[in-house]
Amino acid sequence: MGIFSKFFGALKKTKDAISKKISQIFVGELDDDFFEELEFVLISSDIGADASAEIVENVRKLAKKEKIKTEEGFKEILRQAMVDLLPEDNDEMELPTLITVVGVNGVGKTTAIGKLAYRLKKEKKSVLMVAGDTFRAAASEQLTEWSKRAGTRIVKYNEGVDPGAVVYDGIKSAIAKKEDVVLVDTAGRLHNKVGLMEELKKISKIVSKEWNGNTENYLVIDATTGQNALTQVEMFNEILPLSGIILTKLDGSSKGGVVFAIAQKFGIPIKYVGVGEGVDDIEPFNARDFVENII
Repeated sequence: MGIFSKFFGALKKTKDAISKKISQIFVGELDDDFFEELEFVLISSDIGADASAEIVENVRKLAKKEKIKTEEGFKEILRQAMVDLLPEDNDEMELPTLITVVGVNGVGKTTAIGKLAYRLKKEKKSVLMVAGDTFRAAASEQLTEWSKRAGTRIVKYNEGVDPGAVVYDGIKSAIAKKEDVVLVDTAGRLHNKVGLMEELKKISKIVSKEWNGNTENYLVIDATTGQNALTQVEMFNEILPLSGIILTKLDGSSKGGVVFAIAQKFGIPIKYVGVGEGVDDIEPFNARDFVENII
C-alpha cells in the first residue's frame, strides 16, 4: 500500500466517513438517484461541493464508458477520479531551498517544521531553522528543542525582536554555511490580524532580495478544520503565493477529504501529511496511496 501502510490507522476516521457510506448506498444500479446520493456522501465527508460535483461527473462518465456493474468496479473508477483531481508533485526538492512556513495558531506549525527538519536530516540534507516567530517566546523555545532532536542549527533572538531581522540573519548564515534547506518559522497569524500579515509581506520581501536559491511557501493546515481550511488557504495565498500544503493531525480527523476541496479550488499540492505524534510521523503526500486507504 506504499507509504501510508505504516500509518493506516491515521486515515481510519476519514475512511469511515467515506467508504462505509458508499457501501451503504451501492445497490448495483448506477442511476441518477445513486449519483445524487454519492455526491451527498462526498460533500458530507468534507470533500466540498465543487470538488464532489467534479468527482461525480467524472465517475459517471467512466461508469458509462466501462459499463461498471459491481461495487468493486465502481470503487476503482471512484479512486481514479479522486486521484485525477489531486495535483501531482513528484519533483525532488531543489537545493538549496528556503521554505517559509505559515499558518494560524494551533495548527501544529512549529511541530511540523521540527518533524520536517528531522526527516530532511535523515535524507542527509543540511538544515537550518530560523525562529521567525518572535511574538511568542514559547515558539522559539519549542523550535530550539526540535533543532536539538533533529541535529540542526538554529538562528533565533529574544522575544519581540523584529522577525525580518531574524530572517535576514538566518539567510546570511545559511549562505555562509552552504546549508541545503532553510526552514523559516513565522508567527501563528490569524488572517484578520492586518499587522501580522504586513509583517509576513516584509519577510517575503527580505527573502526575495537576499536569497538566491529556490524558495517555497508552505501553509500548515489542521486536518480537523474541515472546510474552514479553504478560507485559510485563500487568505494566505493572497499575501504569500503558496507552493504547498502540510496537513497535520490527520490521525485525529474524519475530515481528510478537505484535500480534494483544496486541490479543486486552488490547485496547490499537498506536500506532507502529519500522521501521528512521533518525531518521524510526517510523510510526503502520495495521491494514490491516500485514496486507496480511504476507499
